[in-house]
Amino acid sequence: MSAVADTHTQEHHHGPARGFTRWLLTTNHKDIGTMYLVFSFTMFLLGGSMAMVIRAELFQPGLQIVQPEFFNQMTTMHGLIMVFGAVMPAFVGLANWMIPMMIGAPDMALPRMNNWSFWLLPCAFLILVSTLFMKGGAPNFGWTFYAPLSTTYGPPSTTFFIFAIHIMGISSIMGAINVIATILNLRAPGMTLMKMPLFVWTWLITAFLLIAVMPVLAGVVTMMLMDINFGTSFFDASGGGDPVLFQHVFWFFGHPEVYIMILPAFGAVSHIIPAFSRKPLFGYASMVYAVGAIALLSFVVWAHHMFTVGIPIAGQLFFMYATMLIAVPTGVKVFNWVATMFRGSLSFETPMLFAVAFVILFTIGGFSGLMLAIAPSDFQYHDTYFVVAHFHYVLVPGAIFGIFASAYFWLPKWTGHMYDETLGKTHFWLSFIGMNLAFFPMHFLGLAGMPRRIPDYALQFADFNMVSSIGAFTFGATQLLFLFIVIKCIRGGKEAPAKPWEGAEGLEWTLPSPAPYHTFETPPEVK
Repeated sequence: MSAVADTHTQEHHHGPARGFTRWLLTTNHKDIGTMYLVFSFTMFLLGGSMAMVIRAELFQPGLQIVQPEFFNQMTTMHGLIMVFGAVMPAFVGLANWMIPMMIGAPDMALPRMNNWSFWLLPCAFLILVSTLFMKGGAPNFGWTFYAPLSTTYGPPSTTFFIFAIHIMGISSIMGAINVIATILNLRAPGMTLMKMPLFVWTWLITAFLLIAVMPVLAGVVTMMLMDINFGTSFFDASGGGDPVLFQHVFWFFGHPEVYIMILPAFGAVSHIIPAFSRKPLFGYASMVYAVGAIALLSFVVWAHHMFTVGIPIAGQLFFMYATMLIAVPTGVKVFNWVATMFRGSLSFETPMLFAVAFVILFTIGGFSGLMLAIAPSDFQYHDTYFVVAHFHYVLVPGAIFGIFASAYFWLPKWTGHMYDETLGKTHFWLSFIGMNLAFFPMHFLGLAGMPRRIPDYALQFADFNMVSSIGAFTFGATQLLFLFIVIKCIRGGKEAPAKPWEGAEGLEWTLPSPAPYHTFETPPEVK
């Protein structure tokens, strides 16, 4: 502990070190938050470029650009990189930057572990991406890596993929422990749990989810490792194993994981909507309880991904009703956001545009989720493009728009400059149009029976696929504009006041912009 204190006093006297060493060895929560955000955006561009390959191939029927084998590698890597490399690290970056500032803490509770948990990530993704250049190619069995596709029939690089997943999992668990330790121990005097900002609440619950489910993922990939290399047959029916066991274990991790990727966005949007409505959030306590309810229910719905594997009717009914039940706390949140905007003094700066789009489009994703929850009709939708449309409507306007909204909202606080509002709005509208063009037609393709994860398709699906690809290229290219906006903002621009948004509330807005390297020397009093 004294060593940590020493580091802090040295940094306090001298400020941040210079050059690469500063980033390599830093224990400052702002530096680490920045590294997470830069890493996640890099992965977002990489995963997005893989999506461009997929949509280019599907632009018209027939095999155009890539071989089916490589197409499968692209769908797998795109999913893995977006989930584990783009969305999750972006939220950890926001947590690192904002949680200490929001609760009046000097830093994260475990600064050295914080540094370590970040540097594991580039190593993990270096291993994962390097599989593209190995004999037999990268993982080609879908981001859900179902056995026996991944164990018996996967390429030799599958073992490297398992190793990469383990390293990511260790990083996530360390990050989650750090978040919990910080929130429970370092709140400013007077800040009770029910006075905490909602972003902090959503992250506290997310951190507990991570600690609960990441070991499950580690377990399932370890069983895969044993099946591939050590002659066990957990998932091999010929040796007495069960391929369906894989799906049960995977989705017991996988469904809470979906909420890990969306809860922090709920928290961020719950700050942005009140700020630009210029009134307090409607129903704070009900929001906290709703997040808790969503987190608990996320553990009892996993088999709704598996309605077609032959679960007994009683099981199907249980998972169907449990899934529908999760719509209730989600509906509470949507109602509260709308009630906050109702009769507010609204203005539509870029963060608010992304937040409003988040609420509307996430709700559409929620409705298609309810359709998928109905067991008999799920037989029709299962593994079609309808499912692809559903989860992209939850994750693109959900998680990713939530991240964009947060970035625009807090960018003035991070950089000390206001971003270019006109360019920000352009980025929003192009993203909004591109995203809807890309994913809305997929609902119709799925309902008409187009299966997912295929490089070629029947002629009747051609028109919608072309529209979808044009939308995807628009959305993808627009993200370069976001990169330009952020770099332009870092390099200069109109100076940001301590509180750039008139309706914003919270401790972070009491600090000057840009936020000082050491946040709260003496903890603030929360009245």
